[in-house]
Amino acid sequence: MRRDSPMSVPTQPGGIEDGGASLFDEAPKAAAFERVPPQDLEAEQCVLGGMLLSKDAIGEVNETGIDSTAYYRPAHGAIHSAIMAMYGKGEPVDPITVADYLTKTGDLDRAGGAPYLHTLVQTVPTAANAVYYAGIVKERAQLRRLVEAGTRIAQLGYAADGEVSEIVNAAQAEMQSAVQLTAGAGQERVQWVDDMLEDYLVSMDAPPPTRLPLPYTDLQAMLPMEPGDLVVVAARPAIGKSVVLLDIARHVAIEHRMTALVSSMEMSRPQLMERIIAAEARVPLHRVKDRHYENDDRKRIHDAALRIGGAPMVVDDGPAATVVQLRSRLRWLQAQDRLPAVLIVDYLQIMKASGKRGQNRTGEVDEISRGLKELGAEFGVIVIAAAQLNREVEKREDKKPMMADLRESGSIEADANAVILLHRPDAYDKEHERAGEMDLIIGKNRQGPTGTVTVAFQGHYARARNLGTGF
Repeated sequence: MRRDSPMSVPTQPGGIEDGGASLFDEAPKAAAFERVPPQDLEAEQCVLGGMLLSKDAIGEVNETGIDSTAYYRPAHGAIHSAIMAMYGKGEPVDPITVADYLTKTGDLDRAGGAPYLHTLVQTVPTAANAVYYAGIVKERAQLRRLVEAGTRIAQLGYAADGEVSEIVNAAQAEMQSAVQLTAGAGQERVQWVDDMLEDYLVSMDAPPPTRLPLPYTDLQAMLPMEPGDLVVVAARPAIGKSVVLLDIARHVAIEHRMTALVSSMEMSRPQLMERIIAAEARVPLHRVKDRHYENDDRKRIHDAALRIGGAPMVVDDGPAATVVQLRSRLRWLQAQDRLPAVLIVDYLQIMKASGKRGQNRTGEVDEISRGLKELGAEFGVIVIAAAQLNREVEKREDKKPMMADLRESGSIEADANAVILLHRPDAYDKEHERAGEMDLIIGKNRQGPTGTVTVAFQGHYARARNLGTGF
């Protein structure tokens, strides 16, 4: 299949054919020297067909790094953009829903119409090879970029506009740009130590970097969180992992109006909203759930709703999220210029791994842990993930957790910048003298000291507070 306006390239120097006659003695008899840029329309169709067939294929294709600009046919690029936009919002993707989306955006005709979407699905027998086809599409896009760079370099040479040294520099820039695209670049991560030193000396008297605001004062002082950090909050079930994570999300989004993305595989969006209301309104959670209000509960909820309204918090309650899906959510927010300050994951061990053959559960958890760490570095966001501790905690007399209790993976401890272990004495002894207190044991901290921060645990409000702050 050829484009309507293929690219033309020069043939013999000086316009002379082998027979000695000028190419311009008469009109060209045929487009013998026209060439179509590198492309594979069938591979493009198979990629899109696979994405329309399988949600997993969407994530896997997205992981290859291709976007709408990688497609030779503009209609295919429009379809890819629609699929990724819907996938990023957690909406179902199939030929009917994509056609509806394209209709609303006014792009359906440009994408070839609704029947073409069904044709794409029929083109590919299975979604299993979508990544392979995506590799072909990516390679063709890279080759086209090289062709474009070569064409521009040829134009620079023929134009002879400026000093030769300037033309050479411009040509080198074109080729370097193409090479970076094909090689995956990554050179922006490399810097000479002299430049690093200069950056530091210049910043010595600047204000300190902005830290993530935390709801607990003593924790904020001991554990400065910076973009790219992976922080793990670990505990046995029903100790308070979700409470701490939601406290942080509320504090960041509601109190400080910074964007927070919450991926909850433990609770649905309505359940999370009930907890947010209970914590913000100081209305017992059971009354919020049962809709059994007393005294001034309704006024408290109304006042809380005014504070919550407009808070930049995004909640994803999809079951068994994958690192690929979280990356898609972040890219979706990044495209809207609303990249979160923090990504909160509840919880790590129920995330879904890539499903590589022969990989045991420990290997899967290691993969997830590394993936979360890479997400933080890639997008410059803080990742805070809950993790489950093993039963060894309950065999000890004091029930205090240790770093070695991290379940199913030693990689979690290695990957994390900080690990917070939660301990509540009254979870095991309701009459304990420290009932109502929760210890946040900082077992690892690359940014500062280790130690213990104690807060007041108000489980009936689904929240924890600084000690001594009262109601």
